[in-house]
Amino acid sequence: MATIKFEQVSKSFGDNTIIKNVDLTIQDGSFTVLVGPSGCGKTTLLRMIAGIGPQSSGRILIDGKDVTEMPPGQRGVAMVFQNYAIYPTMSVAENIEFGLKNNKVPKEERQSIVQEVAKKVGLEQLLHRQPSTLSGGQRQRVALARAMSKNPKVFLMDEPLSNLDAKLRTAMRVELIELHKKLKTTFVYVTHDQVEAMSMADTIILMNEGKIMQEASPEEIYRNPENLFTARFIGSPAMNTVEIAGEGTIGFRPEAVMLEKAGQPDMFAIKGRVSTREMLGKEILYSVKDSRENTYMVSMPSEEDKGCRVNDEVYLNVPAERLYFFDREGYRIGPRQNWLSDFLCRG
Repeated sequence: MATIKFEQVSKSFGDNTIIKNVDLTIQDGSFTVLVGPSGCGKTTLLRMIAGIGPQSSGRILIDGKDVTEMPPGQRGVAMVFQNYAIYPTMSVAENIEFGLKNNKVPKEERQSIVQEVAKKVGLEQLLHRQPSTLSGGQRQRVALARAMSKNPKVFLMDEPLSNLDAKLRTAMRVELIELHKKLKTTFVYVTHDQVEAMSMADTIILMNEGKIMQEASPEEIYRNPENLFTARFIGSPAMNTVEIAGEGTIGFRPEAVMLEKAGQPDMFAIKGRVSTREMLGKEILYSVKDSRENTYMVSMPSEEDKGCRVNDEVYLNVPAERLYFFDREGYRIGPRQNWLSDFLCRG
């Protein structure tokens, strides 16, 4: 069991508080992704689990044990860094074996472990190679294999795919998901890329300015954002928003819009003009500007496209049940009919 629990955990650097009074439970066996903008505290949280950046106050428990004063090597965790941190003068096998040697594991057992983890990540034929001869994806596998050789309770990953090109990142995401299924252990993964978070996680923890904004499954966090920050951060393209003076904000997802030449009766409707049209294969992405130069994104399947072109005058029609409402502090609230009066098209 490798449940991780934070109890009133804070982290400060001098007078600067990065994390403040966080209570959080990361479930055993989950693939949990910490996501948020740069500087939000997600890597700080990860380093506190590892013990390489201890908390200023509060307690962290792993497997029910308080690890607050426990050295990193005794916590049963393994960390995979953004830059891989593999040794350039050692072969793949030697890199994987290095930690085992330091821990005085017998040679025969070391060789068995190296073969086993190399097979799991597809490195069996590369064990004799030097890191300089490997691709970025292969180096990433070496870093993963070295972490796996410790047989940890928890894998900690700090933006491990950020140095890879887009195509390889997509392939490695799939590999990590499959690896998690094989190992059936706890993964805690840090990224600033919400698409990466949505595609990999079974639980997302969205952070901003050292606070947890929402913790939920990808489906839940997308469909039911608890606040305006979550609504705007999660989703690609992001949620469209309209501020209602002195009241709050109305939001709607790009795929909720029906882009047409006329307003639809009793629908939320914004009049605008098409500024760009992107054909993305199965999807078409429009940007539309209203009379105040506010930009709204519209996403629709290619087969549903009405043939709108750049500079066409259009209406963004959104059914009332597809709207989100947020108060002045940015928290989700129920529908507000009085906010809609200026936007309802009466035919």
